[in-house]
Amino acid sequence: MPTKTLRIPTADGHADAFAAFPDRGERHPGVLMYADGFGIRPVLREMARELAGHGYYVLVPNLFYRHGPAPVVELPEHIGEEARPAIFAQLMPLIEAHTTERVLSDAEAYLGFLTAQPEVGAGPVAVTGYCIGGLLAMRTAAAHPGQVAAVAAFHGPVGADGPGLFSELSAQVHLGHAEGDMTPEALGELNQALDAAGADYTSEIYPGTIHGFTMSDTDAFSASGLQHHWDRLRPLLERTLGNS
Repeated sequence: MPTKTLRIPTADGHADAFAAFPDRGERHPGVLMYADGFGIRPVLREMARELAGHGYYVLVPNLFYRHGPAPVVELPEHIGEEARPAIFAQLMPLIEAHTTERVLSDAEAYLGFLTAQPEVGAGPVAVTGYCIGGLLAMRTAAAHPGQVAAVAAFHGPVGADGPGLFSELSAQVHLGHAEGDMTPEALGELNQALDAAGADYTSEIYPGTIHGFTMSDTDAFSASGLQHHWDRLRPLLERTLGNS
């Protein structure tokens, strides 16, 4: 599986990024993958390669490039509960500084870069994200309705911007919530807001999961949750990007 380390020009400098794509000498649909707050690291590269193996060019940017190349904070090989407080003490100022204005400016640069790659075919793209990256994926899809055909967010705070964000979506949406993050009552309220906005979506709680369940280098990891995520993400991309 070919991979590249790239630098994406942005309004505020250059974002380092990781890309994976099939080795077929062809052009493939593009997928922008937003990492969780821990950023680009081996598990994200592994997930990008996994998805690329199904026929996609997957681009994973460093969300916090303004503060340095990934990993922006030092991470242990396995992120256990004992390590989280110190890591989040470093990450929260970066997350709080990553305003909506920055998110949308970066999204413009990321999508422009992705679609300009010689390995990426013409046509719509998809955006997926994890944790805070899920919210960024939703904001990106809402801001680029003619370009983003599918958006998926996993254990992300997707309701943080309120229902107004949902009304701007034209992409097909899948939301995979951690059971530890979302009660059935809260899910019902979220889905009602999506219905009211006319969104084309699926939104469900993944049984037996806690926040961060897709990430195999953390204590939150759920193998069944990760597989459920692939079982929802791949058909979504096949339907919307015409790649099977």
